[in-house]
Amino acid sequence: MKKIAILIVLASVMLSNCSSNNDTIIQLEDETELTQNEKNDLSFLREEEKLARDVYLYAFEKQQTQIFKNISESEQTHMNSVLSLMTKYGIPDSASKEVGVFNNKELQELYNVLTAKSDISLIDAFTVGALIEDLDIDDIDDFIANSSNEDVLSVYNNLSCGSKNHIRAYTKQLNNNNTTYVPEYISKTYYDSILSESSGGCTK
Repeated sequence: MKKIAILIVLASVMLSNCSSNNDTIIQLEDETELTQNEKNDLSFLREEEKLARDVYLYAFEKQQTQIFKNISESEQTHMNSVLSLMTKYGIPDSASKEVGVFNNKELQELYNVLTAKSDISLIDAFTVGALIEDLDIDDIDDFIANSSNEDVLSVYNNLSCGSKNHIRAYTKQLNNNNTTYVPEYISKTYYDSILSESSGGCTK
């Protein structure tokens, strides 16, 4: 259908030299292309969601607590959503298929640090979970500011919603263990506003 639409536009141009038709072509191209910033953001986000999934898989194996398994499955859904967008727009997959392996060196270092912390205790593992979601929310907010593409924004908003559900879940676990999480990336005011909202409203 997309090829047919392009042919129709091109045929219209051949029948008329009006500048308005040329504007139509430019608009069509703009709607189907992403900026380099958007492409870079999606490539990074694909690995960042993998970071969350892989750390939670590690934490579940070490701590044998169901929340890590449940949220790791949600992170897999997030990874799939980002990959679908990347495939649609012809962006190569940035993520390794191997658990715990990252092409981005900073994310590899972060994985190593966070899994080591998750080893220490269950409380530390919950704190790691909250930290990852804290980081995700902050990064996705930045990515939202970089895009005007409806496909991209729809995925970003759903992932942000999921991360807010997750940080509420980890915060609840910490509170149940008489521990308070202090956000490192988003503001305390933003964090408190997230906690005051009800969960739900997104895919995961």
